[in-house]
Amino acid sequence: MKVQVSEVIVKFLQGLGVDTIFGMPGAHILPVYDGLYDSTIKTVLVKHEQGAAFMAGGYSRLTGKIGACITTAGPGATNLITGIANAYSDRQPVIAITGEAPTHIFGRGGLQESSGEGGSVDQTALFSAVTRYHKLIERTDYLANVLNQAAKQLLAEIPGPVVLSIPFNVQKEMVDDSILQQIGDLSRSPKVPISQLLVNQSVELIQKAKRPVIVAGFGCVQADSQKVLSRLSECLNIPVASSLKGKGAIDESSALSLGSLGVTSSGYALQYIMNEADLVILLGAGFNERTSYVWNENLLKNKTVIQVDQNPHQLEKVFKATLAIHSDIDVFLQSLYDTCQSNVLEKKQVTDIQLFKERIESTAIAEGKTIFNKQFDLVKHFYSLLEQKFSDGIVIFDDNIIFAQNFYHVSLKDRFFPNTGVSSLGHAIPAAIGAGFKADKPIFAIIGDGGFQMCAMEIMTAVNYGISLNIVLYNNQTMGLIRKNQHQQYDQRFLDCDFINPDYASLAKSFGIQYIKIETEQECSLAFDQVNFSQGINLIEIKIDKDAYPNYSSNR
Repeated sequence: MKVQVSEVIVKFLQGLGVDTIFGMPGAHILPVYDGLYDSTIKTVLVKHEQGAAFMAGGYSRLTGKIGACITTAGPGATNLITGIANAYSDRQPVIAITGEAPTHIFGRGGLQESSGEGGSVDQTALFSAVTRYHKLIERTDYLANVLNQAAKQLLAEIPGPVVLSIPFNVQKEMVDDSILQQIGDLSRSPKVPISQLLVNQSVELIQKAKRPVIVAGFGCVQADSQKVLSRLSECLNIPVASSLKGKGAIDESSALSLGSLGVTSSGYALQYIMNEADLVILLGAGFNERTSYVWNENLLKNKTVIQVDQNPHQLEKVFKATLAIHSDIDVFLQSLYDTCQSNVLEKKQVTDIQLFKERIESTAIAEGKTIFNKQFDLVKHFYSLLEQKFSDGIVIFDDNIIFAQNFYHVSLKDRFFPNTGVSSLGHAIPAAIGAGFKADKPIFAIIGDGGFQMCAMEIMTAVNYGISLNIVLYNNQTMGLIRKNQHQQYDQRFLDCDFINPDYASLAKSFGIQYIKIETEQECSLAFDQVNFSQGINLIEIKIDKDAYPNYSSNR
């Protein structure tokens, strides 16, 4: 039976498990949109294509499934770039379907043409650096191969974004529906096994160590290995620090939690690793600029290092490991835990973590080196109440990462998604909206006033589709990080960091959402008593002094 290519594309998406697609129609993608009309896939109309890509990414981060977005040709496609780049950096399986001008006008100055012919924009070149696979589908004779390649990258052990650009006339071409049978197995790649030899070698190094410490990265969260990590930590009495993306790999209220490791953190984990630990077990942590304190050589100096990662390219990327292991984190941890249990490893003697933290804090206060002064007490109070209020867990998409990194103790019931990737401002709100289509817990989008103004209109997307959302807006009337750096490193030569904000109360009213303004701890406590954070959309404005700077240096 003959069917349109547009129908094949829709059935392909359904085969990948896509049930929601974020986008904005345009003339050059309407055949695929028409195919979506009778499908099981829910379409979500966004306000800007960048928002569509961020929503697809947010959906993917929460569910672990493939996120999807769809746009027209030309600006519809180019507006996706930042969101796709973010997915690429975070290794998220996101597929974008874009339209293209008809092939017969390539090179002739067609409207929104991006074929690269005749001096037109070259979409393939634009996307090549931020996708695992991109294809301009000019013919149907290789369509099955293209779809197979796309599926392979989306379902790979280390996935990444895929962009398929389909000219208008190709979308309408008829092909035999048997083409769908030529597409391979649409299931995830099998987990990477672990040899018992490597597990035994790890056990031996742990046995020899007096004070081992675990650094848990996003790989632990991605592998859903929080429970087995907690069991291993408690069984052997090994403290756990996390990377920023790894917050939540262990309950941060645990007596064995060192909190977050990184430039913008309190420093507990740093001090413990440098001064106490003799063995560091790195689990799915990339040891990037933030985590490594700008690649501080002293962090791992004279230490035994076990590094485990499902991505072989991360192994020994920036340092030499004593033992480097390519394995899925959950597979490794379960094997390690079972082996430790069968060999009855003794618990390690560990420094009282709470007392250790108190000593570090006291020293920092005495030396005037605390990362936050009293100007941030309101923010600290907010996160304290957030922990108390939602013991069953929440979902957080966080653009303003430094506050939650230090003030919020992520539990095993929480889902915490900091803005990493390419660290684009304006990410949190659309990403949270994308996740909101599947979330079963209250969702918080945490954002500064600069980032808010980049994506505010996407709030109407949440309004239009009845997505419950809490937007925590930190208002200091400045680009905080830029102003901090200009204060610290450029002799207070402030330029293009300050701005005038809109009246957020009036803005919220225009959206038809609830507005809450918080300027004192009393107002904060009152808000938590009165506001329903589980229903509707709340815009929570928290005022911060523009001249209040966290006490750390990014060396930038």
